[in-house]
Amino acid sequence: MKKLSVIYTVLLGSLLSLNLSCTKNFGDINTDPGVVPNPDLKFLLSYAEDKMVTYRGTEWVWEDMEQLFRYTQHMTASPFEVSGNNVNTRYRNYYLQILPNLFEIRRQIDMKPDKEKYQKMAAVTYVLQALNGIRVTDMNGSIPYSQAVQGRYESDFSPAYDNQQSLFDTWLAELNNAISVLSNGSLENQESYFNGDIFYKSDWTKWVKLANTIKLRIAARLENQDASKTAAIFKEVMQDNIGPIDNDDAQLSYQSKDYLPFGTSGDINYRSPRYGSTSIVSFMKKTNDPRIGIYFSKNDLVGSFADSLSKYSASLPSFINPADPLIAFQGAPADWNVDPAVTAFIANQFVFGNNDPGNSQNRYFLISPVNRLFFSPKYNNSAAEGEFRDVVVTNAESCLLVAEFIQKGYGSGIDTRGTAEDWYNKGIASSIKTMNDIAKAAKSTEGLGSNADGQINDFLDDANVKLNGVNDLERIYIQQYLNFFRNANEAFVLVRRTGYPKKTSTYYAREVFNADIPRRWWLTDPGEVNRANWRTAMTDQGFTENAQDIPTLSTQWIWYDKNAPAFGEGN
Repeated sequence: MKKLSVIYTVLLGSLLSLNLSCTKNFGDINTDPGVVPNPDLKFLLSYAEDKMVTYRGTEWVWEDMEQLFRYTQHMTASPFEVSGNNVNTRYRNYYLQILPNLFEIRRQIDMKPDKEKYQKMAAVTYVLQALNGIRVTDMNGSIPYSQAVQGRYESDFSPAYDNQQSLFDTWLAELNNAISVLSNGSLENQESYFNGDIFYKSDWTKWVKLANTIKLRIAARLENQDASKTAAIFKEVMQDNIGPIDNDDAQLSYQSKDYLPFGTSGDINYRSPRYGSTSIVSFMKKTNDPRIGIYFSKNDLVGSFADSLSKYSASLPSFINPADPLIAFQGAPADWNVDPAVTAFIANQFVFGNNDPGNSQNRYFLISPVNRLFFSPKYNNSAAEGEFRDVVVTNAESCLLVAEFIQKGYGSGIDTRGTAEDWYNKGIASSIKTMNDIAKAAKSTEGLGSNADGQINDFLDDANVKLNGVNDLERIYIQQYLNFFRNANEAFVLVRRTGYPKKTSTYYAREVFNADIPRRWWLTDPGEVNRANWRTAMTDQGFTENAQDIPTLSTQWIWYDKNAPAFGEGN
């Protein structure tokens, strides 16, 4: 992978000539593509695919760990400021690192005398555009798309901002066309990216499955604005002969021993360690979830700690049950101001008996941190040969979305290829196996032993997990929530669109969280060259120009979000 990266980085460096220091002027983003007149299409795709994952190096720390996962209450951490330097790198990189190559692939194909042999190669580019474009609009609302990248070819540096409704309509049309082309068996002698496609090795069937699952993502986002459109999209996906991702082999995966999302030192604790929230740790303990040891590291209450407590007649703090069989896993409040008596133990050890600072045997950390190696295989300059693996679109997400839509009645009158319970169970099983595989690649703590299938079946049969006909939709939401432990964007979208976890739930309650939560990020004034289009987009959405303060961002919602519940106020 490293050698390949060098090749296409050099190639694209001369091809794109991008000014990476400026994100405001589309003239800087859309530069002359003519330096390399005949670039290798395989390298163009490899570069774009690689950047889809690796651009997120700073996003993992600054946005996911410090902000989004704290808002969703997957993690608890010391709150930090939100500024233009530490969030929304997705926007900049979409136009700098991803779109230019995909457009260039299609331009090169159009110039070929036998371009009909490259139809499937061209179709793939639209799938990737939609996949990344959804992430960008999720936090920004209206963005340039229909006129994007025209500066490269037409010297037009003032693209219009497409609103979300038109974006989703465009992406659905492009995905439908891509599915039609990629699944067309009558197209003969089609050229291929071969191994230049680092995701699927040009397996067109898997690309169709991905495109259909992306359509499910769109359907979920549209529901609060147009439930009938959600139902129509779901029926299209389920009636497609290939359908959505429904097996682990079709997941969109990326693995590299060279990519270090937290730098060469693997410093996932940069600025602040992250810990499990009280709600997620408590729920995973209650259901004996095999993923708990994958997601979180044990505290110091292991081994002979009970003997030491007995020796000194010491008692653990009241928030810990001494009889808890999973006592080594303890969460902390999502909002540190809610229960200072517990959060005090995040920074301080529990000390008893001989208080001599050198007596480390009686000084215990009680709160469970996020499993660092699971996210950062090189954490603390680890000598382990673990590799970073990420599954960008999981089989579990796809299956659980199908389960959600069936449960809501959107599958009426069509063959859904199983019940909501079938898809739910399949999604959970896949999530556990996939997270375990990621941990295995990282040489981190695994959650499955030699009887993996037995462990999974026991979990599925737990009274707090299996569907019971009472709160089935909530259970589906919560399993989606647990599956998104590595996908902060989708976790945030789920919590934002559904209002789950719900504050008043007796099943899995959202914790008290007193801080304002932004519903979007911001796009600042791009400068004179495109200020008019930007200003129109801001006005049409009701956004305050250049606002970057959380109170404002918490009250100005993107279009597809406008009818959604407030955080924790799910129906």
